[in-house]
Amino acid sequence: SNRQVHEVQSYMGRLETSDKESVHLVENEIQARIDNIFSNLERLEILSSKEPPNKRQNAKLRVDQLKYDVQHLQTALRNFQHRRYIREQQERQREELLARTFTTNDSDTSIPIDETLQFNESLQNAHRGMDDLIGSGTHILQGLRDQRVTLKGTHKKILDVANMLGLSNTVMRLIEKRAFQDKYFMIGGMILTCVIMFLIVQYLT
Repeated sequence: SNRQVHEVQSYMGRLETSDKESVHLVENEIQARIDNIFSNLERLEILSSKEPPNKRQNAKLRVDQLKYDVQHLQTALRNFQHRRYIREQQERQREELLARTFTTNDSDTSIPIDETLQFNESLQNAHRGMDDLIGSGTHILQGLRDQRVTLKGTHKKILDVANMLGLSNTVMRLIEKRAFQDKYFMIGGMILTCVIMFLIVQYLT
């Protein structure tokens, strides 16, 4: 899926350089690849839920990252198609205006400027809405990246604490073993001292 995302990104670069005849083919190819990635992500979500608990969160984060990347590409494609539609429509209107002939008695010589301005304003509002949507998606992606960094740091700290606990258990076992040995040394020393004192008493008396 990562490879397919990179392929779609490379195809997105071709859109700006494609001519009018081939741009539709490139758009259809990109849309087909995006649909295929979405289909793969559905299977990946199922597989990530079956991962062991210690790997499940990381797998889910990777799938979510891919999902947001693909959604960003889908939004970029629709934004390009929207701009292309506006550009083509403006070119058609320009050609129609240039090809139109006017006479002094032509009753239909007025140009609907107000309607055209309203239409262009509506298109600009839609374009700004798409930009806001892309900006929101970018902020969401950045938030997910920050959460991933935080989770990695927390995971590292948990591993450090676990290693410290393992070391502490080893030290405690060594202390207990040494205390057990010292106890026998003390008892043996007491017995040896008693025997020596007994022998001294017997020898002197």
